[in-house]
Amino acid sequence: MTETRRTVRLKPKAEARAIRHGFPWVYADELVTDRRTQALEPGSLAVLEDGERRPLGLVTVNVKSKIIARMLDCDPEAVIDEAWFAARLHRALDMRARLFDAPFYRLVHAEADGLPGVVIDRFGDVAVIQPNAAWAEAHLEALAAALRAVTGVGTIIKNGTGRARGLEGLTEETAVLSGGIDAPVPVQMNGATYMADVLGGQKTGLFFDQRPNHAFAARLAKGARVLDMFTHVGGFALAALAGGAESALAVDASAPALALAAEGAKATGVADRFSTRQGDAFDVLETLGRERAQFDLVICDPPAFAPAKPALEAGLRAYERIARLAAPLVAPGGYLVLCSCSHAADLTAFRNASARGIGRGGRRAQVIHTGFAGPDHPLLPQLAESGYLKAVFFRLD
Repeated sequence: MTETRRTVRLKPKAEARAIRHGFPWVYADELVTDRRTQALEPGSLAVLEDGERRPLGLVTVNVKSKIIARMLDCDPEAVIDEAWFAARLHRALDMRARLFDAPFYRLVHAEADGLPGVVIDRFGDVAVIQPNAAWAEAHLEALAAALRAVTGVGTIIKNGTGRARGLEGLTEETAVLSGGIDAPVPVQMNGATYMADVLGGQKTGLFFDQRPNHAFAARLAKGARVLDMFTHVGGFALAALAGGAESALAVDASAPALALAAEGAKATGVADRFSTRQGDAFDVLETLGRERAQFDLVICDPPAFAPAKPALEAGLRAYERIARLAAPLVAPGGYLVLCSCSHAADLTAFRNASARGIGRGGRRAQVIHTGFAGPDHPLLPQLAESGYLKAVFFRLD
């Protein structure tokens, strides 16, 4: 190690054992925040010690965040450089290369892949980095260089948007770090073609996490009339059509997203069975209810209604309302798929809220399947928050 590193220390009553066993975060009320610690720049590196001054590893510190320290390496003398990033990227790439025939997947899923606060989605020759933590922003050049070396991608985009960056005290910015791109990227999944707007779309341009749930829904879709709420760029609708659905109506509040969905339908060869409706999802569900519309398969995949614990109760009420409005639209014997990407709402709470809504909608249901994010979104066992996505498949009477 070429320089003397600062040290930060857990309070005596903090649970050091959890960190030794793999928990990656230290909360602000667990760390001694003396003047030296308060003076550290966001994203600074420091050696974390327990209350008895025994080293636990190398952390990054951001005193502006509720997650004041994130574990980077169990070796307190680790050097965070291009080689360090490359080692983690090689490990992440090895698993994805075994799982997927084509290079379209989430390459790095933050803490679960050893890069806390970092998300990287790969779209063939294009990679999109979301540096959602201050340390990643500070080391972005080395990360991008390692990404080019390990994967060979020609274009790297920084997507510096979203709630997580605000919590870290970071500004919003989207930039092309290398290469160039001027058109949506076509992505083949589950027999459909999706158009990913990697520069101006939501998140990184496409939601890879729903891939296995799209596939399960497609198995239910043969010959079915499908309603896909919060469709984004075609989501469940295009997979259902590729699986033999009779028709699909895709609903979203974003006109640009629906335009990309229509492009995807054309590229998939299902444009004649695909239609869109722009509008607020709750309003559209209420309108369809008044019209007594009926579908054999209804999917609701909303944004996170409960992104954090303070929003949990309101979020659960919103999920219940979605279920109540959607249930009457399902034909007898049809299927209702309800999804949540809320960290704060665990599976039991979400499923119970959904069941209440279905009951209030005048229907009875059985759960036939519960889906989660795909294997390119691995879980860190010690961090429940990494298992955010739930998809519950109901069959209605």
